[in-house]
Amino acid sequence: MRKNKEFANRGYALIPKFAYVPQEDRFLLSTGQPHYRFNVIGTGVNGQEHISVTMLEGRATIHGVYDPNPSSVEAARRVKARFSEEPLVAYQSLEAACNDPAVDALIICTPNFTHLEVLKTAVQSGKHILLEKPMATNLKDAHEIWRMAQTYPKHLQVGLQYRYKPIYVEALHEAKERRSLGEVKTITILEHREPFLDKVKQWNKFSKYSGGTLVEKCCHYFDLFNLFAESRPVSVYASGSQAVNFKDFEYGGEKSDILDNAFVIVEYQNGVRANFNLCMFAPMIYEEIVLCGNEGHLKASEGFNSQAHSEWKSQVEVICLPERTSRTLTPSYPFFIEETGHNGGTYYEHLRFMDTLEGHPSNAATAEEGFWSVVIGVAAEESVKRGAKVMVRELLEASGLGKLV
Repeated sequence: MRKNKEFANRGYALIPKFAYVPQEDRFLLSTGQPHYRFNVIGTGVNGQEHISVTMLEGRATIHGVYDPNPSSVEAARRVKARFSEEPLVAYQSLEAACNDPAVDALIICTPNFTHLEVLKTAVQSGKHILLEKPMATNLKDAHEIWRMAQTYPKHLQVGLQYRYKPIYVEALHEAKERRSLGEVKTITILEHREPFLDKVKQWNKFSKYSGGTLVEKCCHYFDLFNLFAESRPVSVYASGSQAVNFKDFEYGGEKSDILDNAFVIVEYQNGVRANFNLCMFAPMIYEEIVLCGNEGHLKASEGFNSQAHSEWKSQVEVICLPERTSRTLTPSYPFFIEETGHNGGTYYEHLRFMDTLEGHPSNAATAEEGFWSVVIGVAAEESVKRGAKVMVRELLEASGLGKLV
């Protein structure tokens, strides 16, 4: 683990007004030297965020990138230049980026539908890998990635970083470590937000490339469902539509088909029930989780009003039976970490990735956990199409994966 001094002062060391202090005169503002070098495959919005948090965390540096879009490569150069004068290597092929012996690990941030094919090349390198979510757009590809991870000699982590957002860290602590709620019986998560942003070739506007909104966006929340339920899903029922967003959008002669709102109900083997409420045409960013146990209730939320001056707000409220203490918390990370994206979740995901590389225990998302988050997303998309409940066993059997249940 990095020294506390380095953690506490690294953000200040990177503030421009302190740039005048020579390296030999830095003590509190010393950032230390990186021990590892990473390459990033795919440098869109998510790839740039991974570059930023890698450089900020400091135990590693970004050595190079591969992306066939020149504008994405230039954006990656600008991000690294905020932290280091070292030039960024731009590779001309995926193979070259994966197999450079100067590099210790790979971060894959390419479009969802490319993950399996990119990973097939990446694993030939024998390097540590951080694969962005969702790990795949369908069950067969997701299972193949899980199977690959089981025999892969190095660490393969899936980028489900919402488990590291402050409100969910505290909710997990209250529910699973303090046991403040007793046995969790019901889980409710809500996300109301603005529409999907633009991507290169607009792949996120089409279900065949993204896996659908309930896979692409909501795998984060289904991962949280699984963490709190501590069980396997039995059935999924979902209702959703494309009510507002991209109804008249076309690209390459195809019309957008992604959902912009949905309600999803998941039933688990142990009797836990979970429900999810999504709206992607709200003029705000807001998330909420409510947990009910046989001994208490927890509500946690975060968000801000993007249409007016508003500060980001996070809160956790725990209400327990009389023999336990109830409390209200305001969970947060240091400001320079929360500003890196996903309210600091990606930064702390990188901490876990680095810890694993250094031989420390980690609770980062595994390929198995990534698979089950995709299962619920795929089942939910299928339920919307059918207008009926989907049994997980039947869904897996239809993909030749019945042995998993």
